[in-house]
Amino acid sequence: MVIQLQPLTFSQAARRFFADALAIIAVLCGGSALAEDSPVAPEPAPSTIHVAQLGDGDDDDEEAPQPLPPVSVMEQEFSTQPYNMPTPPLEPQIEGILKRLNALEKGGGPKKPDVNAELKKEFDVNDGVGDWRDLSGDKWAVKLGGHMQLDSINWADVENPPVPAYNYVEFRRLRLLADGVGYGVYDFRLQIDIEPEGEDNVTTPVTVIKDAYLTMNEIPVIDRWRIGNFFVPFGLEQVTNDTNNIFLERSIPTQGIFTADREVGMAIYGVDDAKDFTWTTGVFIDSLSEATKERIDGNQGQRVSGRLTYLPYYDEPSNGRYLIHTGAGVLYTHDQDEQARFRARPQIHEGPFFIDSGLFPAKSYTTGNIELATVWGPFSVQSEMYLSNVDRINDEVATISGAYVYCSYFLTGENRIYERYGQHGAQFGRNVPYSNFFLTPGGCGPGAWEFKARWSNLTLTQLDSGQYNDFTIGFNWYWSDRVRTMFDWIHPITRYGTTPYGPQTADIIGMRFDFNF
Repeated sequence: MVIQLQPLTFSQAARRFFADALAIIAVLCGGSALAEDSPVAPEPAPSTIHVAQLGDGDDDDEEAPQPLPPVSVMEQEFSTQPYNMPTPPLEPQIEGILKRLNALEKGGGPKKPDVNAELKKEFDVNDGVGDWRDLSGDKWAVKLGGHMQLDSINWADVENPPVPAYNYVEFRRLRLLADGVGYGVYDFRLQIDIEPEGEDNVTTPVTVIKDAYLTMNEIPVIDRWRIGNFFVPFGLEQVTNDTNNIFLERSIPTQGIFTADREVGMAIYGVDDAKDFTWTTGVFIDSLSEATKERIDGNQGQRVSGRLTYLPYYDEPSNGRYLIHTGAGVLYTHDQDEQARFRARPQIHEGPFFIDSGLFPAKSYTTGNIELATVWGPFSVQSEMYLSNVDRINDEVATISGAYVYCSYFLTGENRIYERYGQHGAQFGRNVPYSNFFLTPGGCGPGAWEFKARWSNLTLTQLDSGQYNDFTIGFNWYWSDRVRTMFDWIHPITRYGTTPYGPQTADIIGMRFDFNF
């Protein structure tokens, strides 16, 4: 059987248009609402289709108009009853309507002129790259925080008893801080240490200034500028905050030996768009006391530092669960009082110095270092090597060196968190357990367990001060990202040359409870 279709007249096309429109409205409104509001008509008899031979298309050949069925009936028969002319499917039409509605909700219509964009274009702000808004009317948003570390140190064994090996308990760090951001481009930090002890021959309890700086961000070309008291940008372990380092103390050649601590000065920071290359440089005053907070002297001393880092591999899908970090830096120090000294304790905060060059006259010293770190799932390795030339007064230049390497492994599967462009540039961040440690009537959580091991070295033989090696193993138990307990077994060894206590070994047990907020 061959079915031939009769062309539609204007009246038929009009009825068809209104029928389609009603059907679309019914679908968008849920269908049933229009059907309930429409008068209920008797169930129509089975419809018939007029089939005619193709003719000249005159209106005389069309049938008498038939009454439209109710909307609900049209919806039921829309896809089953054939028509004189194919009807396009509803889905594309509905989809188009919904897209236009969404566009209107999101402001897809005509937009008002963007005054800031016009200003940016007029004054060529930021070279026309990125978004820019003038936030001069903004305010500071301030967050308060704090930090507590409680240490217990026990000397389990000492080879030569004359060593003044005393057990102790102390608040290693007891700090309050305020962080803030504002005006679109600024951030600041003020951190004070209220631990009950002084430093730099200050014997009375004092409030020690740690971080006290202001930063301007998103500056063209250099990106970030900072002024105040903060970490000198040199070395990976040094610029990683102590809450994020995995041992009780930084490695022997790091803090107070080859790297500077926090100093007063200014620095600029840069990063590329891919965040795999960073650079930093700064100028600082040499060893200004954090306790007295001032220096009245015509000679202030200077430190100039530079640091470059590069990520040859970073696994984007896992947010850095697999990565390789490299870096290099240089630190030049013009000594303020022309008196240099290099010494180190076993990797604890209090106790005897196992290696000590004593004070000696020196104009300056220049130190270079190389950084290497990798994170491969739960396993990580970090290492740095240092080489320093000391320009002694009335003597030849001495070369001293140091290095460390350590590894860690998360028994519970986590990985060390790496910040590609953190507070001080490329550094390691706060580790986060998969499940916090908790005990409740309804269940418990294990926290995160990390095993760790380290070797570090300081060689001062050209200063007739011997060599010092240190081996440490232990574990960390993370109750949350901000609470952890730490255990270190430390085994220092001194050999060669002149050291304060001669050839020496010892065993030290260090424990810490650490939380911050």
